[in-house]
Amino acid sequence: MKKTIRDYDLSEKRVLIRCDFNVPMKDGVITDDYRIQSSLKTIQYAIEHHAKVILLSHLGRVKEESDKEKNDLRLVALRLSELLGKDVTFVPVTRGKQLEQAVTNMQAGDVILIQNTRYEDLDGKKESKNDPELGRYWASLGDIYINDAFGTCHREHASNVGIATHLPSGIGFLVEKEIENIEQVVANPERPFTVILGGAKVSDKIKVIENLVTKADHILIGGGMAYTFLKAQGFEIGKSLLDQESISFCQMMLSQYSDKIVLPKDHYVSESTDGKGTLKTITETDNNDMGLDIGNQTMTLFTDIIKQSHTVIWNGPVGLFENPEFQKGTIALCEAMKEVSGKTIVGGGDTASAVKKLGYGEVFTHISTGGGASLELLEGKTLPGIACISDK
Repeated sequence: MKKTIRDYDLSEKRVLIRCDFNVPMKDGVITDDYRIQSSLKTIQYAIEHHAKVILLSHLGRVKEESDKEKNDLRLVALRLSELLGKDVTFVPVTRGKQLEQAVTNMQAGDVILIQNTRYEDLDGKKESKNDPELGRYWASLGDIYINDAFGTCHREHASNVGIATHLPSGIGFLVEKEIENIEQVVANPERPFTVILGGAKVSDKIKVIENLVTKADHILIGGGMAYTFLKAQGFEIGKSLLDQESISFCQMMLSQYSDKIVLPKDHYVSESTDGKGTLKTITETDNNDMGLDIGNQTMTLFTDIIKQSHTVIWNGPVGLFENPEFQKGTIALCEAMKEVSGKTIVGGGDTASAVKKLGYGEVFTHISTGGGASLELLEGKTLPGIACISDK
């Protein structure tokens, strides 16, 4: 078990909290503050326990000087001030006298947000490559390190592994919640346990399938990756997405786990992604068809299994949900989740975007804040951003 923020006396301590404030912005406006809100519990806990709170986060990718302006964290500091109901001091640099003086001047309960950690990537990718000197420097600003940035836990960066190497450390409430709702649920699910997998490429999910096929009662496969499985069975898939290199893997999985893997019976097809959908069975597909959503029979098949389940984990859209013409399958699955008596978990990324965009954000037990990190947990991997945290 890893230590958490609750395991430390925070009073008058300088507490470095790595958050994931990598929020979408458009025209200088934050369009979705879900990730900011997700770390409020940890930040508020530190404030209430009289810590001096120092926040770090990245925003976007900073590959050249021109990337800095659009990935400035000042807007995040302003939004965080509104959500906390108190001033958050924004320090527009990642190191140096201005930052050090701001930390020195802190009183208990104060909050500062340091500029985008990836500004350090302009000089040899010091953040992303976990530069030892940078991790040591940031650690020198604090007394305790708390990782609450689940979205970067699968990366070994200076702002997580680098800092944790030098300080007593723990996880925040967000990371704790992610572990409880993904890692621990997979290890001991309430049955029946159903996994829904979608997205484009089978190769992106091979390790997830290998890890979960022995644990789940059903694996429902939709989205683009379903067509590689269907091709492996000898079906015509037309212009649908195909992951040629994964056909043999699909054949092996189907031969070993045909009782668990459930594939579409029908689908909505079109000749283009912006065209009108036509409902066809899998056997009716011709060489000009592009499969873009699961069909009515498949919706019934999938939703019946979901409704009978006590644990459902969903990773990867089952259709081109961005186009209203091909949202029916995703909406049907979301509706079915309302009737699940146990846990329903969305594994971040595009699936999280889909269910929130379609108005089902409140339906699920848990929506992960980290697509890549949640995927690696589903693969059964140990995440470096968690492994580095002090043990109880």
